Amino acid sequence: MGTLILLRHGQSLYNQKNIFTGWTDVELSEQGRQEARQAGELLRREELWPDRCFSSWLKRAIHTAQIALATMEWEQIDCLKDWRLNERHYGTWQGRDKDEVKAQVGDEHFLTVRRGYDTPPPPLPDGDPRLPEHDPKYRRFDPSLLPRSESLADTRQRTLACFYERIVPCLVRGETLLVSAHGNSLRALVMAIENLSPQEILHREIPTGKPLLYTFDATLTLQSAAQLGSA
Repeated sequence: MGTLILLRHGQSLYNQKNIFTGWTDVELSEQGRQEARQAGELLRREELWPDRCFSSWLKRAIHTAQIALATMEWEQIDCLKDWRLNERHYGTWQGRDKDEVKAQVGDEHFLTVRRGYDTPPPPLPDGDPRLPEHDPKYRRFDPSLLPRSESLADTRQRTLACFYERIVPCLVRGETLLVSAHGNSLRALVMAIENLSPQEILHREIPTGKPLLYTFDATLTLQSAAQLGSA
């Protein structure tokens, strides 16, 4: 039986300041580090020992995994990183205060973009320093393959490509996997795993510091789902 543990990174410095983060590579806040430690304590208490770990290329997810595994005293496993697990790209909204954006575009459009399924924020224009092509991490990529803005549907497409290519084969072998990622990349996975509609995912929030646990049989049929640390 394969076991999948989904862990949303803890609070980041931009989360703390109510700023759209997206692909901006910001560090965890102290609260975020504590949330990562709490996640590690929950996994250790439940004796959930991952065979390997996956994370995005963004350090708030990488460090969340590292802190959780250090708390478990389980740092010997491989942690494989894939950019397709990155957070949704928020286009021109990245780096902006969420309340200011809402005041500018209106409550209805703000909610449609932020929580809807197929409406992206405005894309970054040519030459914008926030474009991924200007980040050395993505220097080997064709810029046309990198997003300038994404809806949840766009995020789901790349996240599921990673899931089926790299994660599913491990689950079929019966491994236990920890995936440390982001609110929207994990929403995309949850949507597929739980067979949720675009309307259902609209109201689904992924908690920080409280791992989601899924078990599958050898045919990848979902056997159980639970949230650790829930009241």
